[in-house]
Amino acid sequence: MDAYRDQLAAFDPGVFSSITAEERRQADGIELIPSENYTYPEVLAALGSVLTNKYSEGYPGRRYYGGQENTDAVENLARERACALFRAEHANVQPLSGSPMNQAVYFGLLQPGDTILAMDLSHGGHLTHGAPVSHMGKVFKFVRYKTRPDGGIDYDEVMDLARTHGPKLVLAGHSSYPREYDYAAFRRIADAVGARTMADISHIGGLVAANVLANPLDAGFDVVTTTTHKSLRGPRGGLILCKAELAKTIDSAVFPGLQGGPHMNQVAASAVTFKKAAEPEFVAYARQVLANAKALAAALAAGGARLVTGGTDNHLMVVDTVASFGLDGRQAEEALDRIGITVNRQIIPDDLRPPLRPSGIRLGTPASTTRGMGEADMEALAGWMIAALKAPEDGGLLASLHNEVATLCRRFPVPGVER
Repeated sequence: MDAYRDQLAAFDPGVFSSITAEERRQADGIELIPSENYTYPEVLAALGSVLTNKYSEGYPGRRYYGGQENTDAVENLARERACALFRAEHANVQPLSGSPMNQAVYFGLLQPGDTILAMDLSHGGHLTHGAPVSHMGKVFKFVRYKTRPDGGIDYDEVMDLARTHGPKLVLAGHSSYPREYDYAAFRRIADAVGARTMADISHIGGLVAANVLANPLDAGFDVVTTTTHKSLRGPRGGLILCKAELAKTIDSAVFPGLQGGPHMNQVAASAVTFKKAAEPEFVAYARQVLANAKALAAALAAGGARLVTGGTDNHLMVVDTVASFGLDGRQAEEALDRIGITVNRQIIPDDLRPPLRPSGIRLGTPASTTRGMGEADMEALAGWMIAALKAPEDGGLLASLHNEVATLCRRFPVPGVER
């Protein structure tokens, strides 16, 4: 790999310099965006392998190109490991990313115009869960449930929506909801109206794999989707898990329905990821992610931050920075960038502010936990964040806080990144 880096540096110093600058940024700062993580060196090796050269349209044993003995072996390993990890009857490891993953499920189970009951974007849902600006929001009819003022889900209200609108699919899933789902309640709602059940666990896939958060498949869900990065620490990609009776439908929806040849280097990297996630060390990691999230949330709240839902049950939290510090999400994000802490601006429930200048920020603990940080480090981070958000124009203070962050980072190297 070092020889390849040398070749890249010699041929294209512009691209190489951006890569090395990103390595320094990741090593010298704290990543608190909850959807981001540091993947395994073994995953990087698989992603950079010669499998990227091979077209493999179709499925193992039924390809449309020759020379598939090695790609078949890799994809079978990935499918078998995914099923074992999540206790699933069938797995499709080919989706190129999270959005096409979910789109394949919709097109596999539904007809255009069918109704889907899903979480409202500002209350924690995802763009692919029917946001009006998404193409899926134009193809299917989405009815959106919201959270209560205290941040919880009113399942009786969701049931009323289901009975009123008669969805064909009930979707439990989120990208910024800090609480645990009651999957059994969603299953009862779907059963009452004869709907299929789908859970998008993209954010918490690693935590579900480690059995530290509930698995929707245990509640009898028909389909579960997850990305393979985020809390799983794998490559950027998608994974669809389903009941055996839906295997052919889901596989056909992915290929040839939505995409052509899978990226076999990504599939191999996913196989490596699933093997990693089955190790005892990963369970300890997942437990620490949750412990760190609770410690960070508690310390932020103690410092005056108003948390949406009042806390967290998973790996993430959302801070209303307008109410807490008089800063919109963009201002808060930029202030924290200046001290070496990366978060993302975030809309809050029924936010009246525009998406690029929303009322909050979103943060989480998977990446910092990957580096080996613990609860005490989360408390230190919270203190630095509170100080920066209270004085975002104090250059001297921000410079001092940046030094504190850099000192912490030197104690916790990023896996696979040389300083």
